Amino acid sequence: MPTPLTPLDQLPIRILSSADLTACADLSEDRGWPREEHKWNLLLTAGTGYGIDDPDGKGLIAASVVTSYGPGLSAIGMVLVAERYARRGVGRRLMHHVVTEAGDTPLTLHATPNGQPLYEQLGFVHTGRAEMLKGHFTATEPVPEIAIRAATAEDLQAVLRLDAEIFGLDRTHMITRLPAFADHLRVAEEDGEITGFAAAWPNMDTHVVGPLIARDTATAQALVAALAAATDRPLRTDIDVRHEALLTWLKANGLASIAFNAVMVRSLPDLPGDWGRRFAPLTVAAG
Repeated sequence: MPTPLTPLDQLPIRILSSADLTACADLSEDRGWPREEHKWNLLLTAGTGYGIDDPDGKGLIAASVVTSYGPGLSAIGMVLVAERYARRGVGRRLMHHVVTEAGDTPLTLHATPNGQPLYEQLGFVHTGRAEMLKGHFTATEPVPEIAIRAATAEDLQAVLRLDAEIFGLDRTHMITRLPAFADHLRVAEEDGEITGFAAAWPNMDTHVVGPLIARDTATAQALVAALAAATDRPLRTDIDVRHEALLTWLKANGLASIAFNAVMVRSLPDLPGDWGRRFAPLTVAAG
């Protein structure tokens, strides 16, 4: 057990589990983030969490979660350091460990403006940007007339095939969790073929729309509208800024911009898959 005199750059890093859920939520709250237990539980069970314990026994002082998509990519998210240890090198130590553990596996993350300089020093490069939107969907602007319905168990294999094609890697371990994780899961269908899917999952007082995978902008719009019709909560989502038409439509329908995050990668030139049909991640923490 480390003592209070243990140098911060030598504090042990351990693997987190679902038993650390409350400690992770406490850490989020410490930094002024929502507790987000529902999201933390998904990430800790589907991914690998790393944490540093307070040498004084006061919970976690740093945490991060890595979601693996095989040797082709891992996503880093929920990088947090307790306020009392901020700007003392703890976050750098944790991130250096995570990068080292990844070895040759390419990495991606969504960076806030505050975190981006550290990630650049660790070899991450800026490859895109995502805009976070939030608000009650008003349906002021027309919704494309595209067939949308609730997903069923029989849709799973088709959804997995479409997701692998567009995401560029197999994320079966995440997509198969959507029926339990999300409150609403919808698919777009034409002539018996699934052309898109989207989920709305609960996050504090909102429903987060993600993933949002669709053949085109009109299909993405129809999926969002169907999810909005299923909830009284505000929607929140993170849209690739290259999807300008979808962003304009969402803002005309009541959602407002609240933040931008840089999409960064390490050890590869860009994200795999087809960004033109990938509108929003499941969560920025998992890609």
